[in-house]
Amino acid sequence: EYMLKKEGDPVQKDEPIAETKPWVKMLKAILHSPITGTIESISTVTGQILLREPPKPIQVHAYIDGTVTEVMEKEGVVVETTATFIQGIFGVGGETVGELAIAVNKPDDILTADCIQPAYKDKIIVGGAFIQHDVIDKAKNAGVRGIIVGGFDDEDLKKLLGYDLGVAITGSEEIGISLIITEGFGKIQMAQGTFELLKSRAGAKTSINGATQIRAGVVRPEIIIPHNTTSKTSGEYLDKPIGRGMEVGDRVRIIRVPYFGKIGKIKSLPFSPQKIET
Repeated sequence: EYMLKKEGDPVQKDEPIAETKPWVKMLKAILHSPITGTIESISTVTGQILLREPPKPIQVHAYIDGTVTEVMEKEGVVVETTATFIQGIFGVGGETVGELAIAVNKPDDILTADCIQPAYKDKIIVGGAFIQHDVIDKAKNAGVRGIIVGGFDDEDLKKLLGYDLGVAITGSEEIGISLIITEGFGKIQMAQGTFELLKSRAGAKTSINGATQIRAGVVRPEIIIPHNTTSKTSGEYLDKPIGRGMEVGDRVRIIRVPYFGKIGKIKSLPFSPQKIET
């Protein structure tokens, strides 16, 4: 009987929503809405009123440049792009985007503090065989968004994260930078093919994601460098269907010993069982 509004009604901030009705008007008490929104519910037992503010739209920025090919209702979209795609061995840090810059001359060079320049602010830099924790700190202070390097020390990983990683899915760490290791732990020269491929795309807008899961449902860190498909003069259009699987002639990288890190081309795809060394 005291309510001036009912459930579902819109209200403005400081608008009266309830009042008493005494015999003496001077004793009237008025309840004002503390927010702009709607009346969510009114309890007839306790007199509690729940108000709901208007929903705020959440913007999810595209991780890569491309074309939206499918909209999944209440879930997201599918973005298709033609790009250079490289998977690493391990990574930390989530999705980030920036211009690709080559910070070393050769794939076996060590990425030292002297290599970090102010010009690398908001960029993703490519190192060589190794990087130390103090160099990552300098890169973060310089505003570098991501680092791609051959190797990293596992003790430095603990310093970077502030805890022992153990067996887990990475990618959600809030460490101010994303790191992708292309070869493994220790001082390991980045594969020549990987380095040359990255070098050929220097200056291009690059997306990286350090998310890694080693156990069932393997997820590898990824580097995606979209091609400029607005012009057909580059000769870099791919006419092979998406999701086609591996084919003879494709370039692949071995991630198991004894050929760990080797890059080659598929020569054949035998369909019958094959005997291997193990």
